[in-house]
Amino acid sequence: MIDIDLPIRAATETAIAHGIKPDRCDILQNGSTLVLRLTETLVARVVQDVDGPRQGTEWFARENAIAQHLTEYGAPVIPLHSDLPPGPHEHLGYPINFWQFVTRVDAEPDPSEIGHTLRQCHDSMRHFSMPLPKLAILTESLAILQDRVLFPKATQQMLRDHLTQSIEVLSHYPHQALHGDAHLGNLMNTTHGLLWTDWEDTFSGPIEWDVASIIWNAQILDEDHGWVKAICDAYGPVNETALHQCLIARAAVMTAWYPILYPNPNAERQAKLQRRIDWLQTWTDGTSIAIA
Repeated sequence: MIDIDLPIRAATETAIAHGIKPDRCDILQNGSTLVLRLTETLVARVVQDVDGPRQGTEWFARENAIAQHLTEYGAPVIPLHSDLPPGPHEHLGYPINFWQFVTRVDAEPDPSEIGHTLRQCHDSMRHFSMPLPKLAILTESLAILQDRVLFPKATQQMLRDHLTQSIEVLSHYPHQALHGDAHLGNLMNTTHGLLWTDWEDTFSGPIEWDVASIIWNAQILDEDHGWVKAICDAYGPVNETALHQCLIARAAVMTAWYPILYPNPNAERQAKLQRRIDWLQTWTDGTSIAIA
């Protein structure tokens, strides 16, 4: 178990230094990132994996910048907390940022609303002027596979090949600021509607990357084509060839990060990982991925 006492101290002391006295410490998430509710309205996100692939606070700065931009444009996102400087903050060696607390509701998100809110975010991000790294999660994943042995040799090479090809193919499509990790875990159904969160993977790439990310599980693992169609119809037109490549790239990225994010996966996670590997291994240039 990770000792969370020090990251909790880092968050609370940073809040106190900015004139906010925490009156609670509710743990909302405890993983590579620790999420704490410190007051009625204040939530802290503390990076616990300080020795992981991402070092420093540059990526946190990008997250803060894109979140501020989207909030100013009225996009459906959870905003940074207005009572502290946006940061990113760093204390006791832990990168930290602070967010507005929102109340989650239990209802499943409507797929049409998922597509609509993602389109709203993309429309707002077209105006984002801060330079972002191109295809960052793909190049980052490729670098991880080059630096670390995470899979058997053949699987490791297959993942490198898919990522190398995807970077080449996707570099030729129009790029803009993206969420970068647009899956259901980063979308909250709240009393204020569907709100996107967790922008730490933001990068510059084709819009089809985020669409592929939100539909991947439903399209490939669950084969819930009605759910996928509702999202895609609400989102609007995309380039089908780019989307096809992004589905492949997304599978390779998720696979590459699995041993880092889940070093001791349970049986369900192991099964999902194997299904992604099997899907990538059977994919060929002639395969058609139809978006129903």
